[in-house]
Amino acid sequence: MKFARALLLTLLVALAFYAGLLWRAAPASERAREVGPAAAPQPTPIPRTTALDADERATIELFRLASPSVVYITTVEMRRDFFTMNDYAVPRGAGSGFVWDEQGHVVTNFHVIQGAQGAQVTLGDQSTWNAELIGTAPEKDLAVLRIEARGKALGPLPVGTSADLLVGQKVFAIGNPFGLDHTLTTGVISAVGREIDSLDRDRTRIEDVIQTDAAINPGNSGGPLLDSAGRLIGVNTQIYSPSGASAGIGFAIPVDTVSWAVPQLIASGRIVRPALGIYPLADAVAQRAGIEGVMFVRVEEGGPADLAGLRPLRRDNRGRVSPGDVIVAIDGQPIRSRADLTLALERREVGEEVTVTYVRDEEEHEVRMKLQAQ
Repeated sequence: MKFARALLLTLLVALAFYAGLLWRAAPASERAREVGPAAAPQPTPIPRTTALDADERATIELFRLASPSVVYITTVEMRRDFFTMNDYAVPRGAGSGFVWDEQGHVVTNFHVIQGAQGAQVTLGDQSTWNAELIGTAPEKDLAVLRIEARGKALGPLPVGTSADLLVGQKVFAIGNPFGLDHTLTTGVISAVGREIDSLDRDRTRIEDVIQTDAAINPGNSGGPLLDSAGRLIGVNTQIYSPSGASAGIGFAIPVDTVSWAVPQLIASGRIVRPALGIYPLADAVAQRAGIEGVMFVRVEEGGPADLAGLRPLRRDNRGRVSPGDVIVAIDGQPIRSRADLTLALERREVGEEVTVTYVRDEEEHEVRMKLQAQ
């Protein structure tokens, strides 16, 4: 009898253990039904969009509308095979850009395409098109390409203004950092009115540059900087970073500069500047001679300087150099270098009259000149 009771107890324990295993292996929904809804409440899903605040929804909408206008630019250079002597293209660099108009013009930085022998533009739908170089402005680090994107509806970005930007204003940068497609970074305007060096031979300063802490990394160059309304306010161009990656100090060319430079690049391939009709001496040579200002080696016949009687540097029959006139001011603005002269004339129009101050035989003189196109 004792043996039977022990055997029965053993069987009951085994059955209880087996039932426990089956219950643990059952789906959670079945277990919940067994123990009742109060023991296993199911969470109610919350729609994702209702969890976003107004600022997040505005940023998402800005990116949705603006990103199709941002493009990825890859440049190539031609090389020749040593054995076959055949030419072939190899990748050279990459950057960003954006659609300027419905005719297929694309704006980017000059340094993105500098030295390249070809470029391709990849649109937001990942279609790739060969690009034609239309114009460059190294002194503004701007370039314009054009693509024949047949069958594509190209949507340009709305253009804002940079004259009234305020420090602390929220900004957005869209580009392709490190080749990562359509990346959005956000930040604020850290400073306005900065100056950076351009890439032309005179290292002409680019004025009124926007400083931002929005992350700008290699590959972002040429991409747009937008305000909170999605309007173009600048073109991302440089970063200040010992490591080469974003350190929270980025610069963008102001859109007010872009707005007058790009139409000129489309029309003539270069920026048409008002000029005095002189051929300036290199700054390094003038500085070695202790001259502060712009001396020139020749005047254009019939040009403003020639008509005003300005004298260039001369050399007599014995090879002795006779110093010419030195331009030291335009409308009272000091001129110490060729870059200063470029910036002073940049704000004027062809046909406008300016007062030129120059030094001759250690005496200052003033003369009025009508500017001509360069």
